[in-house]
Amino acid sequence: MGLYDRYLAARLRYEDDERPDHVAVIITERDLLEQGAYDTLQDAFDWAFEYGADRVTVSVSVLDEAAVPTLERQFDDIDGPRPIAVRTPDDDLPADAPIQVNIGLGGKHEFTAAVRTLATAVRDGDVEPDAIDADDIEEHLVFPKEPDLVIKTGAERLSDFMIWQSVYSELYFTDVNWRDFRKRDYLRALREYGRRNRRFGR
Repeated sequence: MGLYDRYLAARLRYEDDERPDHVAVIITERDLLEQGAYDTLQDAFDWAFEYGADRVTVSVSVLDEAAVPTLERQFDDIDGPRPIAVRTPDDDLPADAPIQVNIGLGGKHEFTAAVRTLATAVRDGDVEPDAIDADDIEEHLVFPKEPDLVIKTGAERLSDFMIWQSVYSELYFTDVNWRDFRKRDYLRALREYGRRNRRFGR
């Protein structure tokens, strides 16, 4: 760890601000083509758990779905510090692992599938329409857990990512591209998160 990284880590300890339990990172298929991209991912997992997170979600936006199987195999080879659950557009099994990876499964698709499942249950007489609430939607999402902090590298725009779950998340944008993302960038995101007053829609 460099001197500046040590300074940021010391500031985090001194300020004792709230830290996120669930951190999500949005990257792109193109980011993963850069040399060292998967090493950065493994480092980011370590940083997250080192600084108090108990869950990390990585969302990989994909332009060409033909790349999904290759990316999935790459993630299978990652030696993560915690168990990893990888989901793709073909999956509907909820991800429940300390590290969750979303490869090309858009938020609109995920939400639509959840609503379609509930609509089928209503049609079959298993559920009353008036009885459906937010918890029922969440039970049918592939990634049901809400992130506290969402980090987007490279540009100030979100992809089609966890549109239901991230509605009250704190969003942190950095101009740093994923290939250059370092521990100091992660620590800066944590410091910014600690300064914010979360309102959860209120």
